[in-house]
Amino acid sequence: MLSIPQDAALILRLCRQAGHQAYVVGGCVRDALLGRAPQDWDICTSATPQEMLRIFDGYRVVETGLKHGTLTVVLGHNPYEVTTFRVEEGYADHRHPDQVRFVHDVREDLARRDFTVNAMAWSPEEGLVDAFGGQEDLRAGVIRCVGDAATRFGEDALRILRALRFAATYGFRIDGETAVAIHALHPTLRHVAAERIRVELGKLLCGRTAAEILRQYPDVLHTILPETRAMYGFEQHTPYHHYDVWEHTLHALDAAPAEEALRWALLLHDAGKPETFTLDAAGVGHAYGHGKISAEKAESAMARLKMDRATWEDVTSLVEKHDMPLPVDRKLMKRRLRQLGERRLRLLIRLQCADALGTGNCPREAAEQLARARLQLLDELLAEDACVSLKQLQVNGRDLLAAGHPAGKALGQTLERLLEEVMEETLPNQREALLRRAGELAREGGPHGQVE
Repeated sequence: MLSIPQDAALILRLCRQAGHQAYVVGGCVRDALLGRAPQDWDICTSATPQEMLRIFDGYRVVETGLKHGTLTVVLGHNPYEVTTFRVEEGYADHRHPDQVRFVHDVREDLARRDFTVNAMAWSPEEGLVDAFGGQEDLRAGVIRCVGDAATRFGEDALRILRALRFAATYGFRIDGETAVAIHALHPTLRHVAAERIRVELGKLLCGRTAAEILRQYPDVLHTILPETRAMYGFEQHTPYHHYDVWEHTLHALDAAPAEEALRWALLLHDAGKPETFTLDAAGVGHAYGHGKISAEKAESAMARLKMDRATWEDVTSLVEKHDMPLPVDRKLMKRRLRQLGERRLRLLIRLQCADALGTGNCPREAAEQLARARLQLLDELLAEDACVSLKQLQVNGRDLLAAGHPAGKALGQTLERLLEEVMEETLPNQREALLRRAGELAREGGPHGQVE
């Protein structure tokens, strides 16, 4: 017996009262059977679109895809997608059906779906409808296509990436026939819109077994993210790394919290190593400047995948600065806080911890202890409201003008010099002391040196 929201139960009841079949279907049934809270409750029904419009007359209805049999009923603030039983025919673009035909049997509707664990329906009257062994695959932890795997992926190439995403998210394995079809058909992912690739890959990267799935299916990743191809099997020839670049990346990914920007950054942080690699006379490998090249590759990937601007900037910044020194030192930590901001600095600390663990040569306790010390120092600086920006200085440009300093470039340089001395803790962040020091600088002939 599934427990479903009252609003979903109301929609089922309205359809049934009008003489039609109706079920909750797909991912919500899967997650409910797994004991997870479904994010959305989708509904399928034998009612046609026009019949649904009559059934839901008086309710707020959004005609999201009426010609394909889908509308959205909004109850309170919650949207419920309701779709007529249908079969789909012809997929010329490897993504969308050329034709949709409405049917009367829920089992026909379930047969068009991607994976057995997503091809189950439930209603209070009939209980679970599971025509393809979805419940058994849930118990076994298996992602298996409904029917012929090559046919399913030929219909919609995005299903290839969805299979990997579900496996990574739930810690499932991929059925043998399904895996064979993935390896054979992954080039068809080139037909899928970049935005859809980005969403699925982002969810995959945050999955609990993301590293293992990428280890098993590097060919899929190389198709959609060619920046990673050169990393595969690339030996580092250094005592600091136990693994090649690709394996190091996967171990680092596995060691990181499931934050999307962080995991994107770890996936790409060493993408520039093969291009910058050199061997010295002793046969030791080096990749000088690889952070910059890796950041350029990350920039290219973010642009192609049409990443949102905030994540784009986080990822490219973290990749470029992933090996930036972060000693547990007040003065330097304040500089890093000024350069990166609190949120990005926290991400960098976590990235460097995962990067160290990914070498295979760093004890976990040592890496985590260093990360904790860095985060503790950062928290202390924030708690004391350490001055790391011009807006935190107890004087501003207007104050200096009022004190007789001339307008112009020198005014900004003086403020920067004051900030640097405050950050170096050679000058207190107090109005009188700052004005006095500004006067000294003016008498000395202007500010010297710039903040880092």
